[in-house]
Amino acid sequence: MLVKLGPLDTGRIADLRPYFDSVPDPRARRGRWYSLTAVLLVCACAVVSGARSIDELAEWGQRAPNALLAVIRIRRHLLRWRRSPAAATIGRVLGAVDGDALDRAVGAYLADRYRVATEPAQVPSPSASGWRRVIAVDGKALKGSARLTATRRHLLSAVTHGTVVTLAQVEVSAKTNETTHFRPLPAPLDLADTVVTFDALHSVKANISWLVETKKAHYIALIKTNQPTAHRQLAALPWRGIPVQHTASGPARDRREHRLG
Repeated sequence: MLVKLGPLDTGRIADLRPYFDSVPDPRARRGRWYSLTAVLLVCACAVVSGARSIDELAEWGQRAPNALLAVIRIRRHLLRWRRSPAAATIGRVLGAVDGDALDRAVGAYLADRYRVATEPAQVPSPSASGWRRVIAVDGKALKGSARLTATRRHLLSAVTHGTVVTLAQVEVSAKTNETTHFRPLPAPLDLADTVVTFDALHSVKANISWLVETKKAHYIALIKTNQPTAHRQLAALPWRGIPVQHTASGPARDRREHRLG
């Protein structure tokens, strides 16, 4: 994801530390050797380097050069027997940290990176070329999260079109609870003059009014027959008399779709 956003010049948004500093530390102050930000930075660097397990996160820290650990602000032991967080420490921290707070911190970092990467100096302005930023709000079950005593975890995310960047996400207990999280999820984001797309589950009047009146955004909503009044009104419009402006074809849900716009 960071590779897609491209490199940053000196002085631009690049440091994760201020964002991780906003995540509350769930540990007691006594016996705490590594700061929460340092542990999270080790995990972030390890994941970017390809780590996929707790052991691999810890192994990255053990193999990292001293200069890099110093930048991450890993606290070194005077006798040098404690170099970086062990797998047990990383596992305890990740198991106790507030997942929603961590999601907000990472989402804020990526949103700032995305804003800098798509600023007017690099991307034509909407008034000049008709280009608009587009964000999709959608929910998906987290693959591999199911357990014998629990179903798969479900996330509701705000994701950019084109260069795919997750700007915000929150865990919901079930797909039917997505609607109540629709407004809190993108509330911290600047949506002015942005097009927000979502499926029929979120196509309710309160959400649409909030997007237009409060966030000053545009929207593309999907209306199905479970909203009979709105569906009848839209079906009565003279669709056949509207010229096709755009066509797109591609695979979707194990089939090939052709869309007209």
